[in-house]
Amino acid sequence: MSVPIVLVHGLRVSGSMWRPQVEALREQGRRVSAPDLPGHGSRRGEEFTMVGAVEAVRDAVDGVGGRALVVGHSMGGFASIATAAAYPDRVRGLVAASCTARPAQALAQVYRIPAVLLNRLPDKGQAVNERFHRLTLRAEGAAEAVLDGGLAMEAARAVIDEITEMEVLGALADYPGPVWLVNGARDHFRIHEKRFQDACVDGRLLNLPRAGHMVTLDQPDNFTKIVADAADVVAARAGVPVGPQGSPEVDEPAPVRLETTEGPAEGPPSPA
Repeated sequence: MSVPIVLVHGLRVSGSMWRPQVEALREQGRRVSAPDLPGHGSRRGEEFTMVGAVEAVRDAVDGVGGRALVVGHSMGGFASIATAAAYPDRVRGLVAASCTARPAQALAQVYRIPAVLLNRLPDKGQAVNERFHRLTLRAEGAAEAVLDGGLAMEAARAVIDEITEMEVLGALADYPGPVWLVNGARDHFRIHEKRFQDACVDGRLLNLPRAGHMVTLDQPDNFTKIVADAADVVAARAGVPVGPQGSPEVDEPAPVRLETTEGPAEGPPSPA
């Protein structure tokens, strides 16, 4: 058995966004869970709180055996960091993608204003978001993976308020395990990535070229490989046998950065 993997989705979307990773990782013989957080997917209508999100991730970890590699994207990255800090004994390793911007009121306003404007539309901005994803997610099946679980437009303001109150760098510093910070080279959420890496006890930073905020779906194969490699690393550290497709021996990783000439994207963030 290899180390189980829990995949935590981003804002407005659901666990369905992880379909490419779930299918590929399960084909490798790995145990994978992709839960819906409060207020999203199958849990729409529930109030989103960070406490509730952490409980959802913890329960997913318990559901796959009690210890897992936790992988979070955007909002799910913040929730995964909070879970790792709260339950370090349950989180063997952490992959935090597209979430290396320190929450602050000024940054939150960049999200609050569009959320308020979209909320004034008859469909709360559903059509705008659907069209955005279909135009920007070019990999086969990527847009469908995001949209099939529904878009929880109503959840945005509560999520923004909760994340703004989070001491994310302190949470990273409290987690003693290995951390992979993964960004698309064109992502606006890269702005504090150096500070995030410095906060980690055992961190490494990877930037994927030609990818934006939705790095998991802009570069699905490469992102899946990062997750699989991370799972093999934490398995090797813990002395856990890896799955049939994993590497039987994995060296302790040195901090890694995939260099790219691209800087963070300019302009407003995506609505996802």
